[in-house]
Amino acid sequence: MSAAVIKMIIVGIGETLLMVFISTLFGYIFGLPLGVCLYMSDKDGIRPNPVLYRILDIIVNIGRSIPFIILLILIIPFTRLLVGKSYGTAATIVPLTVSAIPFIGRMVESSLKEVDKGVIEAAQSMGASDLQIITRVLLKEARPSLINGATICLGTIIGYSAMAGAVGGGGLGDIAIRYGYYRYETDIMIVTVIIIVLLVQLFQFVGNHLASSLDKRKN
Repeated sequence: MSAAVIKMIIVGIGETLLMVFISTLFGYIFGLPLGVCLYMSDKDGIRPNPVLYRILDIIVNIGRSIPFIILLILIIPFTRLLVGKSYGTAATIVPLTVSAIPFIGRMVESSLKEVDKGVIEAAQSMGASDLQIITRVLLKEARPSLINGATICLGTIIGYSAMAGAVGGGGLGDIAIRYGYYRYETDIMIVTVIIIVLLVQLFQFVGNHLASSLDKRKN
């Protein structure tokens, strides 16, 4: 493999990581509050609101049902509006974020539902406000599960970023499609696939270790 190809792959790794981390960050900025609202408004939540929950539930289900490659094409006008173009690393961050938000929202809701209701009732009996319960009880107690969820989310977004390569999304997926598929350079395809697998495994290992260290049930 030539020095130019190695350099291209290194740049591709950087682009992939940039897309994954930025889209995950923005995904959590919007997805975390969404998950909290889903939990709070559920019938067993702190502030049950069937109408609000049903609306949010439908939005999340629709968002999670649309295949990423279709979503990527579907929101091209929105992507162009935000970043001025519909291809490349910066443009791919938009659909990655949009696809991550409902996924993260549902995972956050599931994590919060794992918190012992006795802990929540104890906080309520001491006069804690809803905001205090969310920040000091729910999110704190659910940290191991939330981290596991973030690990799964990172792995999923890496996979989505690779799909974006089919339409010039940049990163390792773009390299695999352009060189491995269109130019039949199988060695480049294999290397990019191995790197993607290793990145997912690395995130999984770090996430599992961090979640395990914060899980009071294992300490």
